[in-house]
Amino acid sequence: MTLAQQFAVYSEWRNRLSGSLADFRRWLVDNELSDTQTDQRFERLFEKLREDRLKIAFVAEFSRGKSELINAIFFAHYGNRMLPSTVGRTTMCPTELMYDPGKEACIELLPIETRETDTSINDYKRLPAEWTSLRLDTDSQGALQETLRSVSEMRQVSRETAVRLGFSEDGEHAAVSGAEDQVEIPRWRHAVINYPHPLLQQGLIILDTPGLNAIGAEPELTLSQLPSAHAIVFILAADTGVTQSDLSVWNEHIGHLGGHARGRIVVLNKIDGLWDGLKSEAEIAAEIDRQVRESAQTLGLQTDRIFPVSAQKGLVARVNGDQALLERSRLPALERVLSDELIPAKQDIMRENTEAEFDDIYEHAHGLLDARLSGLREQLGELAELRGKNRSVVGYMVGKVRVEKDEFETGLQRFYAVRSIFSRLSNRLFEHLGLDSLRTLITSTRRAMLAATFSRALSDAMNGYFAEARRRLKESEAEIDEMTEMIDAIQKKFVVEHGLKLSNPTPFSLAHYHQEIDRLQQWCDTQLNTVFQLMLRDKRQVTHRFFDEIMYQVKYLFESANRDTESWTKALIAPMETQIRERQIQLKHRLESIQRVLQAADTLEERLNELTHAESQLIEELRDVENAGESVRRILRERVEEISLRDAA
Repeated sequence: MTLAQQFAVYSEWRNRLSGSLADFRRWLVDNELSDTQTDQRFERLFEKLREDRLKIAFVAEFSRGKSELINAIFFAHYGNRMLPSTVGRTTMCPTELMYDPGKEACIELLPIETRETDTSINDYKRLPAEWTSLRLDTDSQGALQETLRSVSEMRQVSRETAVRLGFSEDGEHAAVSGAEDQVEIPRWRHAVINYPHPLLQQGLIILDTPGLNAIGAEPELTLSQLPSAHAIVFILAADTGVTQSDLSVWNEHIGHLGGHARGRIVVLNKIDGLWDGLKSEAEIAAEIDRQVRESAQTLGLQTDRIFPVSAQKGLVARVNGDQALLERSRLPALERVLSDELIPAKQDIMRENTEAEFDDIYEHAHGLLDARLSGLREQLGELAELRGKNRSVVGYMVGKVRVEKDEFETGLQRFYAVRSIFSRLSNRLFEHLGLDSLRTLITSTRRAMLAATFSRALSDAMNGYFAEARRRLKESEAEIDEMTEMIDAIQKKFVVEHGLKLSNPTPFSLAHYHQEIDRLQQWCDTQLNTVFQLMLRDKRQVTHRFFDEIMYQVKYLFESANRDTESWTKALIAPMETQIRERQIQLKHRLESIQRVLQAADTLEERLNELTHAESQLIEELRDVENAGESVRRILRERVEEISLRDAA
């Protein structure tokens, strides 16, 4: 099964999961088991499913055949090339292919001059007026290709301007024009192609990145976009193997990125260049195998991570329906590994994220029904004991329930005190993680860097920034641990003393954010905070790069940590608050039931019948919630590989 087919199966699974969750949510609402917190959690789940994307990044030096490989894998069914693919440099700026149904088919281009600002590409995506938008004619292949050639556009600027825009002075980034002081640089900083391709509509994002200098000049690629990719396909030329510039791209921007090694795939493209009519197939295969071994050794990979292909012949074979040529191009082998590794791994991530959230929602609803059933059976037992009893016994029972109610109200005072402390701890927690305090840190770090008179002081200011970010995360984790222990203690007390049915608090950790800070500092220590860089660059340049390249990422991390922490704090205390409200209602109903019996003894059997009927309804609701939960879990347990085999059969 091809990558496209497997991804279609995954998308269908995701849609069925979303539908099953929507059914479960409607059931909770219909049975009065939902609340504001539960609604918010469902919204987060649906948002994750709606925003679920599969990003594949294609990285290589110029003229390695990236665009042709993308055409061969994803767009061959058009009968022609979608992306421009000719001799020489084609894609001159990082290009994303995706689909947003809220926009028309178009290509959006961000001018290269925006590099002079402190605004990141991600922030510019919220500023549509800053982009040049060109409509794509989806009915004309020729017009479409002509418009997409915009990603190849260059412009002439002075060397001084080129350096100011982040390009190196060694000329490697651009061809020198006729004028001695002029060089050519890409016209655009970033491109986003919005196109209604079936795979893009299902959530696929393809990132096409051009060459070493473009990657180095746009650190957001290596700090954010490449690490977020589910797979990185690194492309070499089969006739040259790993060149020095290839090795630089690999070592500096790919080989040590965070993420799983299984997401790194190397392609030896253009093996058709070795199809020499004077060599036998065995000789050609031996030469390809030798190049695979040498490339694997140079990059520090196993040979099974290197895939020799001919993207151009694979595309031709697909367009012409030539199965023999397709097999000889070896493109299907690359597609199989992408399909077999990428889609199941992506599904595992989505399953894990969904399952944990859903289990909490399910346990909350099931626990609430359990509590209602326990309370109702308690009422039934008390009222059944009153059969044939005189008024004094009934009066005694009224007093007993009142005492229990008073004891519960006393226990509530402890809970309210704990909730007050919980609120104070939450405030302290968000003081550590808050963006206001982060802005204060940014200001003080900038001041220290600009005031630095020696490289050591500049380096210390950068190191101090990372140290302070870690300190805030560490103090936040201390608050999280204290809040967890406090809620766990009060829950256990209420379980023992008042019979509430509560599970252990959901664990939460900021370890992921610590790792991201470590990754950012590692990048800074190799790309910016080095003796060579500090001696080479003016302190204002270093300060600008640090804030332009590091600060956005740290700000994003803290924004994400704030959202995750806020969700956790709400989910931590909400189940107990819900069960306390439920217990209060139950005690009120028990007292009212016995008082009614005390006032009119002939209502006892009527009330017992009412409660017995309610008990049957609750038992049925418990069965229903278990069946609804199992329906969701059944879909969660399905694996794309098994669905594919079942459908094929």
